[in-house]
Amino acid sequence: MQKRKIVIALGGNAILSEDASAKAQQEALRNTAEHLVQFIENGDDIIISHGNGPQVGNLLLQQEAANSEKNPAMPLDTCVAMTQGSIGYWLQNAMNQVLSERQLDKEVISVVTQVVVDENDPAFENPSKPIGPFISQQEAEKEMQKTGAVFKEDAGRGWRKVVPSPTPISIKEHKVIDQLVKSGVVTITVGGGGIPVIQRENSVEGVEAVIDKDFASQKLAELVRADLLVILTGVDNVYVNFNQPDQKKLEQVSINEMKQYMKENQFAAGSMLPKVQAAIQFVDQHPEGKAIITSLENISGVLAEQGGTIITAN
Repeated sequence: MQKRKIVIALGGNAILSEDASAKAQQEALRNTAEHLVQFIENGDDIIISHGNGPQVGNLLLQQEAANSEKNPAMPLDTCVAMTQGSIGYWLQNAMNQVLSERQLDKEVISVVTQVVVDENDPAFENPSKPIGPFISQQEAEKEMQKTGAVFKEDAGRGWRKVVPSPTPISIKEHKVIDQLVKSGVVTITVGGGGIPVIQRENSVEGVEAVIDKDFASQKLAELVRADLLVILTGVDNVYVNFNQPDQKKLEQVSINEMKQYMKENQFAAGSMLPKVQAAIQFVDQHPEGKAIITSLENISGVLAEQGGTIITAN
């Protein structure tokens, strides 16, 4: 079988359960690594991306709680970089451990990744990306008065802080990432959607935002010309008429069919919609490629080419 270049976007459930401690997150990533190694055993080259919504939100709370003149809180772009480092470190160690147990000779590296956005992106006028823990409406109103931050009700689960989520234009380190993958190195990158930066004449400048990790993963997959973009989530397949009597599981589907389902508002804005949009964008830009939306536990099905929702150009 021909070796494939695969970008794998991990969902939040691959890192964080109910317990936000470092130990619990390391254990979750150990389980994640067990699943991901199947791609390497299959002979594929992989690039792993991951979210950081809960982690960056919790870190911002810690920063705010300790904020003082002598120990000022770090801005959001720096907090994204910090969570890229911590999650990358945990995942790198988990991957190395599993690779060693399976006697697979592979190097693993995490790349602190900067993602270029447009300073005129309308997202800066309309914060929409939820980060951090769920809180009550009363707590949210108190926080909004105190800090000026924006909180929104999130799918009936409580209130969460929301920040701008601009569209990724490019990825500063994409050429280095491609070289690493071509050298057979398992590369962990665009963590938390990447550090959002604006390109200036000779430098970049960080901005207060969080990029959606599915869109950042799609942009990376496009730039490195990946064969496959795998977006992992909590379910094995995408459904239309979800939770209705005529619910239908999507298996092999074209981007035109997916675009039609989007017009029918089949996918929830806060959860499945960005994954579907990212999958469509990747195949639109790279018609020889495929995108698959599925669960971490269903990777064996993906490898057998009979698992998940497979999105192709035709």
